[in-house]
Amino acid sequence: MDIGYARTSTVEQRASINAQLRELEAQGCSKVFHEQVSSVDVAAREQLAQALDFIREGDTLVVTKLDRLARSVAHLMTILDQLTAKGAALRILDLNMDTSTPTGKMILTVLGGVAEFERNIMLERQREGIAKAKADGRYTGRKPTARAKANDVLRMKADGVSPTKIAEELGIGRASVYRILKAEA
Repeated sequence: MDIGYARTSTVEQRASINAQLRELEAQGCSKVFHEQVSSVDVAAREQLAQALDFIREGDTLVVTKLDRLARSVAHLMTILDQLTAKGAALRILDLNMDTSTPTGKMILTVLGGVAEFERNIMLERQREGIAKAKADGRYTGRKPTARAKANDVLRMKADGVSPTKIAEELGIGRASVYRILKAEA
């Protein structure tokens, strides 16, 4: 049985998750697990854990791309070991790769190393870019949204508006409203 797994990092990537789901269904996956969570936070990837638990001997875990499954060689090898221990395989569609063969396993290991290297290089460039922008005074981080509305929060609270209503009207979280009120108390 082919078991699909699809993942995106954020909810905003709706088109990507939909495309993955369509591709997995077109490949004939009997069951598809999907989630929208960062690949870095392995513990939060509950659907991946359920997919790995669901897989039985003779099954194949199918993903559209390698980076949808793992971002480090260590994590990739852990997943591959779990699948192998269950007598299951891994198929990566965009690479036309199947780990049911020794060659497929070897190529996957090499490509996993390249993917991890690529991600590390990207993160290094990102850090360098942020440091340069900060040094040039062009990077100040995200502007605070709730704190900028502190005066409005306090005024509305003084007028007797409930914290929930304040949050709704100002487009900020209730927790932010309570934080502002607590800071002024």
